[in-house]
Amino acid sequence: MAEQAFEPIGPTILMHVELPREENQEDLAELLRLTEAAGGSVLSSLICRRDEPDPRSFIGSGKVAELKEAVDELQAHTVIFNSRLSPAQERNLEKELGVRVMDRIALILNIFAQRARTYEGKLQVELARLGYEQARLVRGWTHLERQKGGFGLRGGPGETQIELDRRALRERIARIKEELAVVASRREQNRRKRHKNALPLISLVGYTNAGKSSLFNFLTKSEVFAADLLFATLDPTLRTIELPVVGKVVLADTVGFIRHLPHDLVAAFRATLEESAKADLQLHVVDASDPRLEDNILAVDAVLAQIGALEVPRLLVFNKADLVEGMKPGLIRDENGRPVRVHLSAKSGAGTQALLQAVSELLSLDLCEFTAKILPQDGKLLSYLYAGKAVAAVSYADDGAQLVSVRMRALDASRVDKLCGGALSRACQTQPVPWLAEEDYGPVNLDFLQH
Repeated sequence: MAEQAFEPIGPTILMHVELPREENQEDLAELLRLTEAAGGSVLSSLICRRDEPDPRSFIGSGKVAELKEAVDELQAHTVIFNSRLSPAQERNLEKELGVRVMDRIALILNIFAQRARTYEGKLQVELARLGYEQARLVRGWTHLERQKGGFGLRGGPGETQIELDRRALRERIARIKEELAVVASRREQNRRKRHKNALPLISLVGYTNAGKSSLFNFLTKSEVFAADLLFATLDPTLRTIELPVVGKVVLADTVGFIRHLPHDLVAAFRATLEESAKADLQLHVVDASDPRLEDNILAVDAVLAQIGALEVPRLLVFNKADLVEGMKPGLIRDENGRPVRVHLSAKSGAGTQALLQAVSELLSLDLCEFTAKILPQDGKLLSYLYAGKAVAAVSYADDGAQLVSVRMRALDASRVDKLCGGALSRACQTQPVPWLAEEDYGPVNLDFLQH
């Protein structure tokens, strides 16, 4: 796959438009950080208020003239709008200003393209970029659109070139989707292998720059790239760690979220984001020092809802507690004693032991511990218990049967019981059995036990 060449953003002027509708409101400070993350240097920012965007230029002719004056005076190379521009608005603005014009979505795509390191990440970014540029393809051929064709018909070589390029773009999108389908299939195979080995998956989610990668590095002793940049991490990283009581688990570091994350990006990164949807537990990492903390939590919930991951059990992790006056590292419980929030500092490690304790408790809520008396004819049941790493100890009864101390998740116990025709229920020495019937969980997948 050819490496993507990046045109430097260079000296930049930010254009922030305040609109009354809540879904159009963005944060100027966040746009500045996004620009810096993309390698641009911000010279100035202009702000205007409008009830509705101007169809031609988004900001109106008067503000365009003011922006043009600032561009000429400051020698800016790029103007970035903190809103989504239509292809026509973008073309008109570039013609008026004489410099490159980008909207917020193009800026985010630029950052993602720079951050992608793996083959899958590069494919996902290219797919999102091509989807975004489909409507903008005409901009490169406006000089040919005005040419007339022969045979008395309006059109000609310009329209032919546009159609050729659109066809090439559609074909490239189709090829990328095919390649991503293969990668997604491999990822699903890896998930099944983890299920077969009975390894719970813990996914780190949160707003970009909340400190997920720093926490991931501290817990796993890894060296994933972590910096004070928006979208410092793009490609998902998985590592195993050992937890008290639970044992070995898989920890996944995922891409950070942001307000109004472009739908094209969410769609392109769906396979990657499914690490969050398929997780046994989500650690929602929050920057406790951010004044927009509550808004950030809602923004993350909105993206999780798009990928169907809101139903996964979640633990709030307030990172950077050392930057908040009066916030002490530790574990917060609800009225039932269940862990609901942890305060910590990923940089110093303060509070991380409380986090590990909380994770162990939450993953153990579904843990069944019982003794099973397994007769010689129940060898299939015993093999499944060993395959699921559920055997804690073995002793023998006077009649030669094996007394097996079992520790496994209730859902897995239900699956094994169904697969063995109720043998686990008959062998269990605790009655009633400490797990629900399989049908009480709804339809389940038995792939985790298949060889």
